Amino acid sequence: MVKEDLFSGESKNIEYKVVVPDKSEKYMKTVVAFANTQGGRLVIGIDDKTHQVVGVDNDSLFQTMDALTNAISDSCEPQIIPDIEPQTVDGKTVIIITVEAGKNRPYYIKSQGKTKGTYIRVAGTSRPAQQEKIRELEMEGARISWDELTCVGYEVTEEATQDLCNDIEDFRKKAGLSEHTVRKEQLFNWKVLKKREENVLASNAYALLTSDYFQFSKTQCAVFKGTDRTIFLDKREYTGPIYKQIESAVEFVLRNIRLGATIDGLVRRESYELPVEAIREMIINAHCHRNLLDESCIQVAIYDDRLEVTSPGGLYNGLTYEEVMKGHSKIRNKLIANIFSQMGLVEAWGSGIRRIIGAAREYGLPEPTVEVFDDMFRVNLYRIAQENGNGNNFGVNGGENFGVNGGDKFGDKAHISKNGHKLTDTQKKILDCITEDKYISAKKIAEKIGMSGRTVENNIKKMKTAEILVRHGSPKSGYWEIVE
Repeated sequence: MVKEDLFSGESKNIEYKVVVPDKSEKYMKTVVAFANTQGGRLVIGIDDKTHQVVGVDNDSLFQTMDALTNAISDSCEPQIIPDIEPQTVDGKTVIIITVEAGKNRPYYIKSQGKTKGTYIRVAGTSRPAQQEKIRELEMEGARISWDELTCVGYEVTEEATQDLCNDIEDFRKKAGLSEHTVRKEQLFNWKVLKKREENVLASNAYALLTSDYFQFSKTQCAVFKGTDRTIFLDKREYTGPIYKQIESAVEFVLRNIRLGATIDGLVRRESYELPVEAIREMIINAHCHRNLLDESCIQVAIYDDRLEVTSPGGLYNGLTYEEVMKGHSKIRNKLIANIFSQMGLVEAWGSGIRRIIGAAREYGLPEPTVEVFDDMFRVNLYRIAQENGNGNNFGVNGGENFGVNGGDKFGDKAHISKNGHKLTDTQKKILDCITEDKYISAKKIAEKIGMSGRTVENNIKKMKTAEILVRHGSPKSGYWEIVE
C-alpha cells in the first residue's frame, strides 16, 4: 500500500485503528466484513478521525502481529488467514492487515453465531448483514444461484414449456444463430427443468421465463420532465416472461426518445437519438445480473438528459467497480444468463458495459456512467439536447430531420473511401485495423475498437457488398483486401 492510499481516508476497503482494541470483536467485524464483500485493509497506527500517523510500539511489533494473526484465525468461521505486515510511514511503523475477498461465504464471528455475527461493508462501515444478504452469501459460498433452486409448487405445463422452446428458437433465428429445434429435453440439460423420480419440477428460472409468478419480477418504465423524478410524463409496468419484459421495455424507450433522419445521397435514413444496441444491452444486463433475492423491481427511466437503467443488488461476489469497467464478470443468475446466451441476447460474459460505452462512442455521445451502490447497480446513457427554432428542447418523440451529415447514425461522421463510397466511423476503424493487419479476425477487430461482434460483422458485410472489402481464403487462414 502506498502512502497516498494510507491517507486517503476510510472507505469501503480501508479502515483505521489507533491501537489494537482490547476486545477483538471491535475489529473482528471489520475483518469479517472485508471477507464477505470485496476484501480490504485494516491499518493499525493511524487515527481514524485526523488521519494522523501515530504508529505502534516497535519493541512489541512482532508479538502484536502474531497475536492479531491468531485472534483472527481463531475468532472467524470459516477460518480467515490474513496477510499482516509492518510498513514505515513518516518514520513511524504501522501494521497493515490485508483480508482478501473470501470464497467460502458467509464469514462470521464465531462467538456471535452466523445470524448475529455476519457483517458486510456499507459506505465505509461494517454493518450486520440482514437475513436476505446472509442467504445470498450462503449461495455464493455453495456456488449456486437463486434461479437454479426448485420453485416449489409451480406447475410445469406442456403449453408453457413448448411456448418457451418456440420462443428460444425464434430469438435464435432473429440473432442469426445456427437454427436447431429446441425441445423439452434441452431444458433438462440446461437445468431449467428438473426430474425427481417421476415428477417434473420447475426451477426458479423456469418460472421467470414462463410467467409473472414472482411479484418482484417486473420492469417499471417511466418518462420524466426535466432531470429528476418530480413530474411523470408517462409510465408503464411490464410483467410476464422476463425476455418479453425486455422487448417491451426497449419498445417503451424507443417510443419516448427522438427519431431523426439523415440523408445519404438520395436515401433518407431514420435513426434514433440513442443507439438501440446500447438500450437493449442496458436492459438485458439489468435482468441478467439483478439480485433475485431483493424484491425491488428493475427500473427504466427517461429524463431530458439521459436514459437510466437501475437493477436491484450491488456487485456480486466481491466484484469491484474497476473490474466491471475492464469487462470482468461474475454471473449472479447462471440459468438466466445461459438461456439469454442461447437466445442470442448476450454475446460474451462481461462485455455488456464495454459494448454500451462503444455504442455511445460510435454515436458521438458523452461517455456512459456506471453507479454502484450497496443495493443497486445503475447505468446512465446520456442524451444530447436538441433545439428547435425557438431555442427550446424537443419534447418526447419531438424531433426529426436533425440535419444532413452524410452518416447513417447520430454523431456518425462521414468518411470517403478511395473508390468514392461514404464510410461510417465504425467502418473507418475496421479498415484501419485491417490496414495494420490484413490477417486480423472479425472477433479481434471487435475487441480492438470496442464494438460488438455483431456490429463488426454487419459493417464488414456492407463493405463487401459495396466492393470496398474482399475476403480471400478461409475464415481461419485467409486475409482481407481493401479495394483501391
